[in-house]
Amino acid sequence: MSHPRTQVFAHLSTPTAPLYRRVMAVFMANKRRFVVHLRPEDVAEALRGDGGEPVTQEQVDAALSSLRDWGNLRADPDTGRVTTVEDFYRARFLYQLSKDGEAAERALEVFEQELGRRGELQAVALEDIRVRLHALAGVGERPDPAIVHNLLLEVMSRLDSLAANAIAFMGGLQRTIDLQDIEEEAFLAYKDRLISYLERFVSELVVKAFDIAEKIRGLERVDELLRLAAERETADAAPGEEDDRPALESKLAEWRDRWSGLRSWFVGDRAHPCQADLLRTRARQAIPDLLATISVLHERRAGRSDRSADFRTLARWFAQCPSDADAHRLWRAAFGLTSARHLTVETEPAEDVPAATSWLEAPQAEISVRLRATGSYTRRGAPSKVVDRSAQRERLAAFVAAEREQAELARKRLATGRPVLLSELGELDPAEFRLFLRLLGEALALGPGEVTTRTADGALEIRLRPVDGYAEIRTEAGVLRGPDHELVITDLVTPREAAAHGG
Repeated sequence: MSHPRTQVFAHLSTPTAPLYRRVMAVFMANKRRFVVHLRPEDVAEALRGDGGEPVTQEQVDAALSSLRDWGNLRADPDTGRVTTVEDFYRARFLYQLSKDGEAAERALEVFEQELGRRGELQAVALEDIRVRLHALAGVGERPDPAIVHNLLLEVMSRLDSLAANAIAFMGGLQRTIDLQDIEEEAFLAYKDRLISYLERFVSELVVKAFDIAEKIRGLERVDELLRLAAERETADAAPGEEDDRPALESKLAEWRDRWSGLRSWFVGDRAHPCQADLLRTRARQAIPDLLATISVLHERRAGRSDRSADFRTLARWFAQCPSDADAHRLWRAAFGLTSARHLTVETEPAEDVPAATSWLEAPQAEISVRLRATGSYTRRGAPSKVVDRSAQRERLAAFVAAEREQAELARKRLATGRPVLLSELGELDPAEFRLFLRLLGEALALGPGEVTTRTADGALEIRLRPVDGYAEIRTEAGVLRGPDHELVITDLVTPREAAAHGG
């Protein structure tokens, strides 16, 4: 047996549900214009102008009566236009939304809105949060409660929007990767824009999230600011018989929970990564997943066949052949082992051989490799001249030697085996910077926190540990900025070679 309050959703499972939804939409639209009571003829007139199917007054009266029985509407006697005794005894009602009916309509609006939400990665929201946190840090010794309250509301609103849209977007992205509810043509048409969108958001998230985390850590008097916001909200509460202090403490607890959520979104530790890091990792992982999906689609479009599946199908056809003659015909059609009457060889045959002679019984014929590849003995045109490439080889060898020497110098500069902060590396030349970026990328790909890894050739070991601070690395191409880390690069090849030569 259903709960009495859940009967407000009963109209959704009836054959005339579209009419009920239109009637409730009329009441919600008038409620937004502060019109509370509606007569049946007012509802019928509104339905005639909403662009839907035409309805009669009797249908509207029946729908209003059913919605009243389910608890969506409340009916009050309409005595305002009674002019005769007959009008007084005739049932005339003014309808308005009930509390349960309005709650049900708002729930249905949220339901439809969430179903239609596409989701997005809001890089602009990150900037908005950063700017407002900077404003909170500069409110002064005696902050204005209105300014503090508005800034906190805007920060929390932007965070809620960022989190909800990010969850919706990543969920939709996973369905796209799994090729669910999407057409292949549409996916291939916008794949490049989607990958560029992810790359831009990840780059924005790396920079903005670090700045936001620094501002959250450095913000002082957080509890005082939260109390100002709670007191301002409590001042607008309706007066009651009880003391207002419990309401203030409740509001303050809510604001503390919101701030804790903001902090957990941008500030994490080694054991509990923040939500921004998790979102960045998932967005970065989505790029190779998308490329893998594109590769699968291209293989599917190219019609690449599975040889084992082809042989199984062919075996099934052989098993279904009604006779041996049909099986032989299928064999010749499948493998093409028929007489090659089109093949002519410019050699003197030992004897005249009929065209129907089997390859096994015919005498051996010598065929040149070029004839098998091109169909003729000689290549047309003049023979190619021998090109002397000794000068190019010398230049290539010199270039390789110089590049190897630069790489060795860069390894000696960076692979010291001693811990060094990124902010203390100083200026790097192009060769050192290329090696540094390659090693840094391999370490950061393992995720946040302290990591240890080796290069693909096993020559270098990299240990990376995040520390507080901000690093700038200057190169000829520009300046690389980011969070500071302690870096240890160990050369694993040189000690072994030295030991081998010494032994």
